[in-house]
Amino acid sequence: LQNVRINPDSISFQMWKDIPVPFYLSVHFFEVLNPKQVLQGEKPVLSQRGPYVYREYRDKTNITFHDNDTVSFLEYRRLFFQPDLSNGTEEEYIVVPNILMMGAAVMMEKLPDFVKILLSGALAGLKQQAFINKTVGEILWGYEDPLIDAINAIVPGMIPFKGKFGLFIDFNDTDSGLFTVNTGMKNISQVHMVESWNGLKKVSYWRSNQCNMINGTSGEMWPPFMSPTSLEFYSPDACRSMTLVYEQSGKFKGVPTYRFVAPKTLFANGTDYPPNEGFCPCLQSGIQNISTCRLNAPMFISHPHFYNADPSLVNAVEGLNPSKDQHGLFLDVHPMTGIPMNCSIKLQLNLYIKRVSGIIQTGRIKPVVLPLLWFAESGSIEGSVLKQFYTNLVLLPAVLDYLQYIFLGLSVPLIISAAVLMAMSK
Repeated sequence: LQNVRINPDSISFQMWKDIPVPFYLSVHFFEVLNPKQVLQGEKPVLSQRGPYVYREYRDKTNITFHDNDTVSFLEYRRLFFQPDLSNGTEEEYIVVPNILMMGAAVMMEKLPDFVKILLSGALAGLKQQAFINKTVGEILWGYEDPLIDAINAIVPGMIPFKGKFGLFIDFNDTDSGLFTVNTGMKNISQVHMVESWNGLKKVSYWRSNQCNMINGTSGEMWPPFMSPTSLEFYSPDACRSMTLVYEQSGKFKGVPTYRFVAPKTLFANGTDYPPNEGFCPCLQSGIQNISTCRLNAPMFISHPHFYNADPSLVNAVEGLNPSKDQHGLFLDVHPMTGIPMNCSIKLQLNLYIKRVSGIIQTGRIKPVVLPLLWFAESGSIEGSVLKQFYTNLVLLPAVLDYLQYIFLGLSVPLIISAAVLMAMSK
């Protein structure tokens, strides 16, 4: 118990502060093979590209202990491209939707016609098209686009940023917000549980108190002596708390683990799973609308390839093959300590596109939730850390367990002998 608390004197503190597990971010893009046909109302045909793999380093800064047995910290992520692990380079070109243009078109759908005419004229003047051909690096980490200034001029404040646009532009060399978590010094069952995030006890993205709640841990460790039921964590990337459920017991390189996976209800809509009504407005089950925490852009998250989603989402495009082995997320946690031994968290980013009256660049596109990319953050304990785990948590307890039976076996004849001697002495 002493060693799993967040305490500079504990064995696990350095592991908590500078996670020794090598993490990797693997990104898979969906290239649109028939952009001209999509503009004419045909079904999108997709081809998966990648993975493009990045080594991910995490370190905590601004660690501040408080009198109420909590500690605050910022955790930074730094990503470095790994050519030897990737199937392609960051300089490769990929045809994808013009996310800025298509997103702005849907966002402006209910505005007056003259606003849409202004946007359509600006798009024509800037030679903007519904689909663009950009490099992997540009799509992820940003590219200059004059459309940003044009949109800000037409509808001020719609996209409160300037300069570059990139899907992961805020993902690298940034922190995930100020977490304040319990140290477990007085109550070990609360260790790592989140007290607040950016000073908030709950967020305000969603339409119900339950959906806005910040539950569980920050997603790195959990309280010890876990039960085979469920675990929770708050994900700033998904803007919500997530609950994973116990699937099975197993072993990771000799260390006993509980495997936790996503329930089918994780991204279910409010009709199929009423507690998720607060995440609506919803479309089909299996995708979650995240527009309220993504500048009101028509963005959705899901499992990769729409795994565990309504079949109509898969059938609306060509090129998807959902499977549990490739697209299901999991966490293998050592139940005694609450420390993950092996994990792979997978999410897909999707854009809702459609024809918008008054904006000619949207052509005759039929409404469809179009996959953009999916990514997996994966890591497992290995090397000297794994050896220490195995020695202290598997080998040593097994030896002690074996020795207690030896001592018990030796003590029985000693007890009998002592009893006999006592009887003879009487």
